[in-house]
Amino acid sequence: MSNAIHLTNVERMELERRAASRTGRAEDARRARLVLLLSEGHTWDEACERVPCSRGFVASWTKRFEEQRLAGLYSRHIGQVATVLTAQLEARILEATRSGPKDGTTHWSTRRLGEHLGISHMMVARVWRKHGLKPHRIERYMASNDPDFERKAADIIGLYLNPPQHAAVFCVDEKTHIQALDRKDPVLPLSPGRAERHGFEYFRHGTLSLYAAFNTKTGEVLGKTADRHTSAEFVAFLTDIVINQPRGKEIHVIADNLSAHKSQTVKDFLAEHPKVHLHFTPTYSSWLNQVELWFGKIERDVIARGVFTSVTDLKRKLMRYIREYNKAPRTVKWKYADPSRHIGIQSLVTGH
Repeated sequence: MSNAIHLTNVERMELERRAASRTGRAEDARRARLVLLLSEGHTWDEACERVPCSRGFVASWTKRFEEQRLAGLYSRHIGQVATVLTAQLEARILEATRSGPKDGTTHWSTRRLGEHLGISHMMVARVWRKHGLKPHRIERYMASNDPDFERKAADIIGLYLNPPQHAAVFCVDEKTHIQALDRKDPVLPLSPGRAERHGFEYFRHGTLSLYAAFNTKTGEVLGKTADRHTSAEFVAFLTDIVINQPRGKEIHVIADNLSAHKSQTVKDFLAEHPKVHLHFTPTYSSWLNQVELWFGKIERDVIARGVFTSVTDLKRKLMRYIREYNKAPRTVKWKYADPSRHIGIQSLVTGH
């Protein structure tokens, strides 16, 4: 390939000076020799052999010379200008991160904020990492509006930390509307390099509710399935709890504020069983009920990925899981972050 370059007398004299210089940079001399060879009618291949260089080198510097003449032959960083992270720039990044974008998006990415501020996205990432900022993440919370929150919370946590002697403490709740889902397509098992795969389509065979009573002392679970979650079913489950304990033993039951737990039927049952005491969690505070942790476990272990051919099959698999779990039950350990403080949301820490 031959693209002759036409030089003025001044340009030729300057290029010859650079090419013959013994004190200048070697790269400057190479580029000058390249342009001189092309101006003399040599092809790209001949120039590549005599300089020596690649065809990409010839194309790049030829284009820059044609666009900018001698000024185009100076080396310079053609990418983004390097920026030093100063305290002022760091503050600017933090302020922009907290203010949020104005282009209709909900949060910044490192690249979009870097482009917005005219800096490297890696610099944004370093500042975010230093200050623990994660705009891509979001956490949800539910604040209790119960004016009697602390008294109710103290009552329940007291049962966990210092339960009455010779009494049983149970956390009770129902997991409702558990669907018996059956896959239309077969489940493809996992294999090396491939995750287990489920089809998108499924059959619905119906639903059931699971009642569970978590023994806070032993970690054992008493479970029962029901077609509905009514007050009558709740009383029947309380009866099962009483039957499974020694006669006359004091029983404390922790439950949420569902209306089915406060009906007249439940009140009549408590009147007939004075050894059974019902404790209600504050509103929007299901996290105080330890059975919710166990429900999360059975959801992960059985329900979420389970295949159930019928409601009966679903019931059988749930109860089998409970039997196997009770062979090695685990309790929940509760502790105060600071016992000297009042009982509040910020002063409680839970863990397995």
